[in-house]
Amino acid sequence: MLGRWSPYRAWGWSALTGFMAALAFSPWAAEVFAGLPAALMALSVAGWVAGLWGVVRPRDAAWCGLIHSSVWLVGGTGWMYVSLHQFGGLPAWMAALAVGLLCVLLSVFLAGAAALWVRCRRGLWLPDGVLLALLWFLAEWARGTVFTGFPWAASGYALVDSPFAVLAPWLGVYGAGSLLVMGVSWWVLAAPAPRAMGVAAMPMLAVLMVGGWVQAHGGNQFTSAHGRPLTVSLIQTNVPQNEKFDVAHMVRQLSWLQDVLLSSQAQLTVAPETAIPLLPAQLPEGYWSHLTHYFSMPERSALLGVPLGSYEDGYTNSVAGLSGGSAAGADTFYRYNKHHLVPFGEFIPVGFHWFVAMMNIPLGDFTRGPRNAPSFVVADQRIAPTICYEDLFGEELADRFVSEDASLAPTMFANVSNLAWFGKTVAIYQHLQIARFRSLEFQRPTIRSTNTGATVVIDHLGRVAAMLPTNTQGVLQAAVQGRVGVTPYAAWVGRLGLWPLVAFAVLGIGLLRRR
Repeated sequence: MLGRWSPYRAWGWSALTGFMAALAFSPWAAEVFAGLPAALMALSVAGWVAGLWGVVRPRDAAWCGLIHSSVWLVGGTGWMYVSLHQFGGLPAWMAALAVGLLCVLLSVFLAGAAALWVRCRRGLWLPDGVLLALLWFLAEWARGTVFTGFPWAASGYALVDSPFAVLAPWLGVYGAGSLLVMGVSWWVLAAPAPRAMGVAAMPMLAVLMVGGWVQAHGGNQFTSAHGRPLTVSLIQTNVPQNEKFDVAHMVRQLSWLQDVLLSSQAQLTVAPETAIPLLPAQLPEGYWSHLTHYFSMPERSALLGVPLGSYEDGYTNSVAGLSGGSAAGADTFYRYNKHHLVPFGEFIPVGFHWFVAMMNIPLGDFTRGPRNAPSFVVADQRIAPTICYEDLFGEELADRFVSEDASLAPTMFANVSNLAWFGKTVAIYQHLQIARFRSLEFQRPTIRSTNTGATVVIDHLGRVAAMLPTNTQGVLQAAVQGRVGVTPYAAWVGRLGLWPLVAFAVLGIGLLRRR
């Protein structure tokens, strides 16, 4: 299959392999069998590398990278169209154009990586595979970092149910994805020489065999159980986004939510992002005081998604933690303010007010919270909240594990979210993939309370322990075991960020170019 390709053939092949990559982030693939998303990603990379090898000019290679990544991202994250058109009121053509242009813009990183690889490759499968993996890492890291970051559908997330998942507590999602690319590239690039092809396949086979054995025998664990399991009630409100701010529906929803909250017997009750869509001062008389009083009683606490702030000091997308003493005064409860805000949804980038003005979405410029926030303590567990897509940024969560006092590190994560903005799309499944990978990286359980799904309990090895059906209203009751200990990933990323991997990639590319 390796040989000279016409640019047009390579570009068409890149579109096909990009579509295959997008399928790796659909629930359909996981429903066929758990390992299919990883297999689809590996086949996508293999096909793309074969086509990329066939082009000669860096300019043609850049188009291969741009087309492959654009199709991958449009297929994987096209659910953004729903929020822009159905809920934002943009004309269908304009919403589709906006999504397409964003995906193309984000694909420039892989386009540059492909062009540089074709320019610097040596025709030897070993160094060429390493070079491509390093460039792939830099492309995905840049996409997840530049312009606040867009790491949705990163290649590593497709590996959550594969033996490659054993790399998560060492190298994280970008490292795991890049090593997959390196292993697949070695095998493809060595194809012209059958003997070399067998040697090139050995690292991939070793990861599959060793990783599978480790998963089967429960190895590779850096954390241990801490305290007693915590009983939790995770609320899934299932409020359609077009009714969330409708006054008549809001009254009914607030009444249902209050009944559920005041009947909970769990040690921790969690409600989704903006489950209470009003400031506490705007709620019906007695609503907030009843909640704070109920959850100030022994063995009861709550994390509630609610906006906080004022006209004078600004607003925050927040989680309020109610527990003993929270009824003593208006400002005595725990407060977590979202740090990683969503462009256009929670803040308006400079120069884009004209675009926001065209949409019928209750947007706002929220105040940003601290990056390294303290945990919410319940019994002997320390819960680290995140709001919506904050759990896509593992390098930011790692900050919470760096402290002179190890007793302050979280024992579990709690994510509250509202994906109703994107309707009944693959966004729900993709966010579940991401949350599972975060649990793998830090070996911490994750509890998620969401509006439409996935409301779920994930154990410290990334396995789903309990989950509500999506797009339904209900409460998930479970017991969650907290963990203590620090994974290698948490230790080095918490202190240095992803910069060691970035420096290693840049240095490796420089050395390979010199040679």
